[in-house]
Amino acid sequence: MGGGMHALAVLLVTLLAQDAEGRRARGGRTHSAPSYRARSEGAESFPLDFTPVEGNMDTLMRQVQNLAQSLYPCSARRLDQDMKLHFLDNSTVTCNDGSPAGYYIKESKGSRRWLVFLEGGWYCFSKENCDSRYETMRRLMSSCRWPSTRTGTGILSPQPEENPHWWNANMVFIPYCSSDVWSGATPKTDQNDYAFMGSLIIQEVVKELLTKGLDNAKVLLLAGSSAGGTGVLLNVDRVAELLKSRGHGSVQVRGLADSGWFLDNKQYRCTDCVDTMSCAPTEAIKRGIRYWGGVVPERCRLAHPGEEWNCFFGYKVYPTLKSPVFVVQWLFDEAQLTVDNVHLMGQPVQEGQWRYIQNLGIELRNTLKDVPAMFAPACLSHEVITRSYWMDIQVKGTSLPRALQCWDRSLHQSLRNHGNSSSSGSSPRSPPRGCPLHLIDSCPWPHCNPTCPAIRDQLTGREMSVIQFLTHMGFDVQRMAQQQGLEPNKLLGMLNNGS
Repeated sequence: MGGGMHALAVLLVTLLAQDAEGRRARGGRTHSAPSYRARSEGAESFPLDFTPVEGNMDTLMRQVQNLAQSLYPCSARRLDQDMKLHFLDNSTVTCNDGSPAGYYIKESKGSRRWLVFLEGGWYCFSKENCDSRYETMRRLMSSCRWPSTRTGTGILSPQPEENPHWWNANMVFIPYCSSDVWSGATPKTDQNDYAFMGSLIIQEVVKELLTKGLDNAKVLLLAGSSAGGTGVLLNVDRVAELLKSRGHGSVQVRGLADSGWFLDNKQYRCTDCVDTMSCAPTEAIKRGIRYWGGVVPERCRLAHPGEEWNCFFGYKVYPTLKSPVFVVQWLFDEAQLTVDNVHLMGQPVQEGQWRYIQNLGIELRNTLKDVPAMFAPACLSHEVITRSYWMDIQVKGTSLPRALQCWDRSLHQSLRNHGNSSSSGSSPRSPPRGCPLHLIDSCPWPHCNPTCPAIRDQLTGREMSVIQFLTHMGFDVQRMAQQQGLEPNKLLGMLNNGS
């Protein structure tokens, strides 16, 4: 322990011991384990036991350090902040290869907020491409090589500097090992080479968390990125229903879907459906849902009888959801462009591709216009909420953590005004003043927002400026300036500023 912390510990022990003596002198009762609580909601309390001081100084100093760090969360780095791996008690719910499914958890004993994150990682939809996935990406189909701990980043970080609104929540990370967009409910059998149990894994994790404090929760935020973001849309109402059926309907269940709002649009170039990357999104999901025995939200299933594949596309499933969901989506999502067969690196982009990319942004904007709580920057990227730079991206001057805080406030206000219900609908009533929720860029091309994450040339690894990137894509500055009635230099300045 460093000298500063040692001195602080000695000072705290002295002050606390004096306080105990003072209460004795006044005839007050002293407890061997008094509890101290920081003022902020969700702060942890750490009991201190002064009886076995002799010969057990290390234990006492560790208790004092925990107390000191709970009182000074921003200045003192907490020890042991990683999430720890737990395999499910129910061994019948497994990864693709039959190995046990599980989750990583970092508990925050004083907090009544829980963040459960679903990992992404594409999917497979036939024996052939699942076999190939097993050879090349086994971590996404088996738990055999999972590490014993994980470090949380972005919205899973325990550091207030990186995660100002959720740092002190109970953090749960569920690794993706079912390859079914978190929708399957099919065990491995002699007939089935693989299990697809994504939706059951979520259910089992939630059941286990009820024994670890979730039963006393105020809020459960089900978050996910990419396939995990789509998994949030498919499972958020089922999680709310599970908690209600277990007598915990007061827990406010919400969703945060990052980069999982895909479009079932026509590909730029049509190709045969051989693998996940080249297969048209609708065809891949149609094959997948049959192969996985996929489960979709009941209200969406009833809205699309016999065509349940529709429920994997955000703009079709979202209107059927009861739980509030915040949507985070890049307007020019790299995964969407990949399945649409638009490849931006390598050869300069042709005019037809450039038009297709701009239209994609327009289509995505149209599907999001009725979503009240959302954050959609005009960037070429994929996934954001667990990235260390997630605080840096802004839309109309508002960062994503700020927008999520505004959403949280609006839901809290709505519950206060309309009674406590976890199924309060997807629409917050009205955002607090100066606290925007519906944030979408209006500029028309990739990376016209100056806060977008850096673009790297895939061949050299070098960062590219917006102008270098647009030039590489075949963007003709002279011609575009002419069309806009601008001087080329003025247009370049606007591009640099993200106007």
